[in-house]
Amino acid sequence: MQQPPAVPPETADWTFVITEGCTECGFSPQEVTSTGERLRATIPTWRAALARDDASVRPSPTVWSPVEYACHVRDTCRIFRNRLELMLREDDPVFANWDQDATAVDEGYFHQVPAEVADQLAAEAAATAAAFDAVRADQWERPGRRSNGSAFTVGTFAVYFLHDIAHHVHDVTR
Repeated sequence: MQQPPAVPPETADWTFVITEGCTECGFSPQEVTSTGERLRATIPTWRAALARDDASVRPSPTVWSPVEYACHVRDTCRIFRNRLELMLREDDPVFANWDQDATAVDEGYFHQVPAEVADQLAAEAAATAAAFDAVRADQWERPGRRSNGSAFTVGTFAVYFLHDIAHHVHDVTR
C-alpha cells in the first residue's frame, strides 16, 4: 500500500471544550473522577471499529481511517498519561511539544494492523484510566502547561484529554 496524501494539520485550539463541551461530537465536561471509567467505556467501540473490513480505509483522501485514529488515540493515552504523571510529580511542569501529525507519518499509522492496534489501544487506555483513577482528591488542582502556554489543572487536563478520545470515537462511528 502506498502512503496516502497528508492529512491537513490540526490548527484549532480545542481548550474551549473544557468549559463549553463540543457540539460537533456531543461531548460535555464531566465529573473528573469518572475519567478512568469513561475512557474504559470507549475500548469496546474502538475494538468494533478496528474489526470492520474497512478499518484501514480512509473515508476521503485527507481524513484518517479508523486505524489511523486508533493509533492516534493509543499514542494520546500514552502521552497524556506521561503528562499526568509529570503534573503529579513536579510543580507546574511544561509539557514537551508533541506534533501528532508528524507522529502519524513517522510511525506509519496508515500501514498498521487494525487487530494489533486494537490490543495496543486497549492496553494504553487501561493504563491511562488507572492513572486517572489513582489521582487523589487533593491532586486535581495541581497545575501543568503546554509549550504554547495553555495552563491546565489535573482536572481540566482530564476533561481536555477525554474530549480528544470522545471526539475520535465520534469520528470513527459517524
